[in-house]
Amino acid sequence: MIAIIDYQAGNLKSVERALTHLGLACRITDAASEILAAERVIFPGVGAAGRAMETIRAHGLHEAIHTVIERGTPFMGICLGTQIILDTSEEDGGTACLGIIPGTVRRFGQMGLKIPHMGWNSLSPRIDHPLLAGLDQEAQFYFVHSYYPDPRDMDAIIATTTYGITFASVLARGNVFATQFHPEKSGESGLRILENFSRWDGRG
Repeated sequence: MIAIIDYQAGNLKSVERALTHLGLACRITDAASEILAAERVIFPGVGAAGRAMETIRAHGLHEAIHTVIERGTPFMGICLGTQIILDTSEEDGGTACLGIIPGTVRRFGQMGLKIPHMGWNSLSPRIDHPLLAGLDQEAQFYFVHSYYPDPRDMDAIIATTTYGITFASVLARGNVFATQFHPEKSGESGLRILENFSRWDGRG
């Protein structure tokens, strides 16, 4: 079973629908016990980092998240769920996050482009990863975000995307894989990533 972490953010149902479409058993849950018992965990979300972290801590989910990662359970972050796994976010004047991958979430600066970055964009892979296997080189993915992950370790950056600047759009370390875009809203290419995740053993 794949646990979809419920921390009162958006896009939970769209992730659930995508997994169900693939025939994968999943459950939206805010119960630490169910997250700890899951074979795989997805950490989705849209919204504000500060409020999300308040909810995560109030439900004791920060401890469950760290435990499943330490155990080696395959873990996937999506959008806000990707940003929150870094150390801190510039959002809300500065928010302490989970510190799973060292780095800072930064706001897009003034660059003459509409913010948030919203719509379809491509990936430039830097490192091969099992979850990107089988993707067309011209594949496009759906983004909606005003902030982007800036990890300290360049080896954690699996792929980048360009929107005014070039930023990290796919991160990975050990059994953790995270996308700034929404695979559940990215058509067949996004479904391929979710299907790859369902078969992944947590090793890069």
